[in-house]
Amino acid sequence: MCMICERIQMIKSGTNPYFVKELDTGYVVIGDNQHFKGYTLFLLKEHATELYELSDGIKEKFLLEMTLTAEAAAKAFGAEKMNYECLGNGETHLHWHLFPRVEGDLEGFGANGKGPVWWYPREKMYSDDTKPSAAELEKMKQSLRLELEKLIK
Repeated sequence: MCMICERIQMIKSGTNPYFVKELDTGYVVIGDNQHFKGYTLFLLKEHATELYELSDGIKEKFLLEMTLTAEAAAKAFGAEKMNYECLGNGETHLHWHLFPRVEGDLEGFGANGKGPVWWYPREKMYSDDTKPSAAELEKMKQSLRLELEKLIK
C-alpha cells in the first residue's frame, strides 16, 4: 500500500491528526511540515497515478475541488501567491501540494528571495522545527476548514 493510501486509511480510522475535511473526490490535509505556513495537500480518494486515468467527471471535480482548497488556503493563511504542484515522482498516488507564499519566505535562497519552494533546502523544509505544535495544528485546521466551508456553500 502506498504512503498516501496509508494516510487515507488513517483518516478513515480517525487517527490522522492532519486531516481537515473530506470533499467529494479527495481529502484536505495540512502538511506535516510548515516552513511555508499553510502548506496543504489535497489527496485523491482513489488510488490513481495520472490525471488522464480519471474519468472526465471525476477529473473535472478533482481539479475544481483542488482549486477551492487552494483558494481556502490562500484566504486562511494570508497568501500573496499560491504554488501548485502535482508531481507523483515520490508517491505515485495523485495528490496536490498547495503552498501559500508570502514575500521573503525564501530569503537567502533564490533570486531576491523569490523562486519555487524546492529551492529551500530540503533538510530545513522537513526539519522537526517546522512541525506545528498540536495547538498550532488545531488552529490551522479550523481556519482552513472555515474557509473551505464558506467556499463550498
